[in-house]
Amino acid sequence: MGEQISKPDFSSVQSTVTSTPPAAKARAEFGKVESEVSSTVDESTNYIVQNGDNLSKIAKHFYGDADAWQAIFEVNRDQLTDPDRIKPGQILKIPPRA
Repeated sequence: MGEQISKPDFSSVQSTVTSTPPAAKARAEFGKVESEVSSTVDESTNYIVQNGDNLSKIAKHFYGDADAWQAIFEVNRDQLTDPDRIKPGQILKIPPRA
């Protein structure tokens, strides 16, 4: 009959499997993330002057900086001749923050 083929003998094979957890879980580092958020006023924004308003107060409201009143004054020169003379009910243009 035919020739017998011997099968390999794996009975003496030894194996060791070990699993080690990582030293530390990887974490996203956000320490150097920078973000800038700014609010801009649309060019078509108008503001109706209220009793007790002044240009500094309006600038503080829109820009967060009372010293930015000059920008509002300059864009409204067609109706303002003195930055200290604004009237309730007056409609002022508020330009975007430069």
